[in-house]
Amino acid sequence: MDWNPQRLPDQTGRTIVVTGSTAGIGYFAAEQLAGAGAEVVLAGRSAARIDAAAHAIRARHPRAGLASVIVDLASLDSVARAAETLARRDRVDGLLLNGGAMARWTSRTDDGLPLTLATHVVANVGLIVPLLPALARSGTPERASRIVHVSSGFVDRAPRLALREPLRTPRLGVRAYTHAKALTELLAFELDARLRENGLPISSLVSRPGVGVDARTPERAGVHDATTPHRRNPYTPWAQGKDAAAWSAVRALTDPAARGGELYAPVGGIAGPPVRVEPPAHTARPEAEVAAESWARIAELARVDDPLTPASGALSGD
Repeated sequence: MDWNPQRLPDQTGRTIVVTGSTAGIGYFAAEQLAGAGAEVVLAGRSAARIDAAAHAIRARHPRAGLASVIVDLASLDSVARAAETLARRDRVDGLLLNGGAMARWTSRTDDGLPLTLATHVVANVGLIVPLLPALARSGTPERASRIVHVSSGFVDRAPRLALREPLRTPRLGVRAYTHAKALTELLAFELDARLRENGLPISSLVSRPGVGVDARTPERAGVHDATTPHRRNPYTPWAQGKDAAAWSAVRALTDPAARGGELYAPVGGIAGPPVRVEPPAHTARPEAEVAAESWARIAELARVDDPLTPASGALSGD
């Protein structure tokens, strides 16, 4: 179908949780979803920054339905508390997993995990598993709840990273980030297969933002303005703002035609309207047992009991 990111399908009645929602892609995804009528739960580690994001959204959409939850993706205890809070909500129709830190390979969380792996991968599984019952209650066969994992085009360039061994974090920062995003895709596709096997009305999809740069991002008071530190980026002449970089995730969450196991990214991979693209074989169709072993290991690191073993049937939408 033709897709217009400026005119989204009506999201009235849906509740969507967005991690990393106080800046960048996560903020603009939240703004766009709220503008389409969704109740958006702003998830972030700073109450002050969540308030700033909420004020910026309401400046553009005065009737926006907003809620919040405090979560530090670098703390398993914080992730568990946030998941418990979210699981008590009447509805959870969507979960956008956008948050994550860029860090040196030596950086560790208080739980002893590599910081990049912890915030981009382990925390996400720590949120997903406790929220499965709530997502299942909100979804229907005709309109499944959706989990959207934000990845990166870097994944295409690194098919030989050690996905079977998540803790083998590369030392170079960009490779550690790419390793985490490759694991993100691997687990997203494995999750969708397990959701199907268990007959749950939940879909797992992947989005890639392309290249979003500060220099092309529109101002939002208190979120992205003259007081906000900006990063220089050599791709600026060919890139897009972070508002446009959010489009792929928003399409994966809201397009009625989108299906589990799909990947959405800008045309050409850098900038432009989001389209469905073929995912790479090393994350969507890995060697036998790689995805299952990685999923089990990450669930263990996240300290969650995995109810989605193949054919377990452990959950229902009741």
